[in-house]
Amino acid sequence: MTTSETPQGTTAADGALPVSVVVPARNAARWLAECLASVAAQHPAEIIVVDGCSTDNTVELATNAGAHVISDGGRGLPAARMMGARAATQDTLALIDADVLLPEGALKALLDEFTAGHYDGLQFGLASRPDEEEYWAQALAWHHNHSRVREWFCVCATLMRRDVLLQLGFDESFRSGEDVELRIRLQQAGARLGVSRKTIVGHRFSGGFDTARDQWEQDGAGLARTAAKHPSRAGWMVALPLLATIRGAGLSLVLAPRYLPYWAGFLGYNYRSMVSEWMHGTRAHP
Repeated sequence: MTTSETPQGTTAADGALPVSVVVPARNAARWLAECLASVAAQHPAEIIVVDGCSTDNTVELATNAGAHVISDGGRGLPAARMMGARAATQDTLALIDADVLLPEGALKALLDEFTAGHYDGLQFGLASRPDEEEYWAQALAWHHNHSRVREWFCVCATLMRRDVLLQLGFDESFRSGEDVELRIRLQQAGARLGVSRKTIVGHRFSGGFDTARDQWEQDGAGLARTAAKHPSRAGWMVALPLLATIRGAGLSLVLAPRYLPYWAGFLGYNYRSMVSEWMHGTRAHP
């Protein structure tokens, strides 16, 4: 995929990786300092934290870490990522969520793979883990570690060409699932996307049933909105939670029966949220 609509970024300082790291963060104080420390250790050209009107000390932590902090004005995650991309000075972006930890040398390793493979977008491999010894955190991490989602391009820990992202952009009407919808448009535009099998980063999940339910509801709403926007993919989007549940519950039955209740919640709340989005969300925000 080629584009010439976006000006070239500035040159990175000597010794710095020519990457602008964008970290969206809303009430992320629990994880942010550790995330930013792992990012700073990679020596990127700049770190941009886009604050989502946090009520905790997210901004203070980001400032103390030496990040350039801007506010998304409460416009949501897709808008925050686009604001970070527009503010960036480098031609390559690293979109890193606050619940991600980068091992030493990981950013350079992925950048080398990104450059050699002529990618437009390349995601780190994700190794999920619970942030506490609690059922729902463990279940979420187990799901992600045993799911085919690990092989799908998303943006919680990803390198992207800045010009490509600015050209196509996230749909800022989405509350969640914006990465799935963007992936469809990137593929339609002929972008080269991938998920690294060599460079792995940590991805953390917090506990509590409310956290799991929020994840399921966001997933369902995102799928519903994506299906409405891309009717040719609607059948697959509608079937996805059921297919994921059949596969996940089957694996759980064999490997970890204690997670079977998780799949009941996953299935029920995904479809409840999808129906609610179709009845209210997508009609209110066409």
